[in-house]
Amino acid sequence: MNFNLFKKFVFLYILVGIVSFLGVTFFSYQRDYDKVYAEYTDTLYKQANEIANEYASDYFSSEHLRIIERELSTIATLSHSRILFINPDGQVLLDTDYPASSYDKELSVLYTLSDFDYTSFGTSHAQTGLLYGIFDTPHISVFAPITNSFTTKGYVAVNVPQSVISQQVYTVFNTNYFTLGIVMFLSISFILLYVIHIHRPLKHIAKAITEYGKGNLSYKIQPKYNDEIGRLALSLNYMANKLNESEQYQQKFLSNISHDFRSPLTSIKGYLEAMSDGTIPPEMMPKYFDILLFETDRLTKLTSNILTLNELDPKTVQLDMTDFDINGIIKHTIETFEGACKKRKIQFQLTFSSDVQYVRADKGKISQVIYNLIDNAIKFSQDNSFIYIQVRDKGEKTYISVKDNGIGIPKENLDKIWDRFYKSDTSRGRDKKGSGLGLSITREIILSHKEHIDVVSTPGVGTEFTFSLPKTKNGKNLPIT
Repeated sequence: MNFNLFKKFVFLYILVGIVSFLGVTFFSYQRDYDKVYAEYTDTLYKQANEIANEYASDYFSSEHLRIIERELSTIATLSHSRILFINPDGQVLLDTDYPASSYDKELSVLYTLSDFDYTSFGTSHAQTGLLYGIFDTPHISVFAPITNSFTTKGYVAVNVPQSVISQQVYTVFNTNYFTLGIVMFLSISFILLYVIHIHRPLKHIAKAITEYGKGNLSYKIQPKYNDEIGRLALSLNYMANKLNESEQYQQKFLSNISHDFRSPLTSIKGYLEAMSDGTIPPEMMPKYFDILLFETDRLTKLTSNILTLNELDPKTVQLDMTDFDINGIIKHTIETFEGACKKRKIQFQLTFSSDVQYVRADKGKISQVIYNLIDNAIKFSQDNSFIYIQVRDKGEKTYISVKDNGIGIPKENLDKIWDRFYKSDTSRGRDKKGSGLGLSITREIILSHKEHIDVVSTPGVGTEFTFSLPKTKNGKNLPIT
């Protein structure tokens, strides 16, 4: 049988209720009965001793015994008991419930208890039963000896129906049932709280997981309470949202790759077909060969960037950490852009805090970061402008910044520039070779070094990228102060 949590709790509640009822009915009743029985028999024993001490001197006189009988009858009536005087032979000389006309005037004996033996009571001064057949229903009989000159002359027996004690026990015992009822009633509130705060939220979470399994990652859980289950629901919403974004990103990623591969391949195929069928005359071949080389270079760069991104997976990336001069890397990288910069009359202004500045990082990957940032600055810079590169020290860090006087980036797009394949319309129009992967690769490389990269941009003014690297001195790590 398949039990859910709610059914289990209800089953346990019913089981606990039954066990509690049986426990109260049997164990608690017996405990209360024993307690009341002990208290009641102690009271009766004190009463029997008082009677024995007060009336013992008149016990041996038949005349006085009749007077005692009248007095004890009054006491017995008030206490709902039956008082007997019994001699050691089991002869009953006084019985408050026995008619006075039944007395044997000579022997003063009412009747005899057969097989009466006080010593059979042992150390107990009370017994429960029919008292040698006197009673039709169980009675509690308490005995107290009547002594004279250190000799036991008889016994006082005070008897009360067992039902009297049972009624007193039930008076106390019913309180146990009442208390149990209140406890069980209040415990229902815990079940209600469970249903409201646990059962229903868990059902919603289970439904959400089912929806996620079907691929419906847009399904949202609406938690009503800010407790652990509510926070779990919010975490599942967050997870589903991230999975949904990841799925959308994957689709976008594949779409962008397909687009960026299809465009140059279409161009290459078209030009090759035109060359093959003679549409392009021989004298125009060099021009279109240059176009084919351009598109091939574009495909090569795109493939290289995708492979680089794959290598930068945080789970598998491996860095070749060395100490090197960051100033030298910057100067060497600028030289690779000399031709493009001369054509557009773009100049570099370098500001170094020292002639040689050692940092500890993966030299090859940091060279790519600087290349990507300078390449990006050139793309977006106006002709006849400056690009400012600064290297400065602060504490145990070296900060490298690349700033241009280009078109800038709108505030709403600043967070998007790190996305893979993100390209502004201006970039697409100016540089067809742009893959939209350069800044994404740059950020992944810096993060793999456990460092930070920031961007500040103002539309129409320019953009500045700044990243940090650990500083070293003469090829050795600086001591931490």
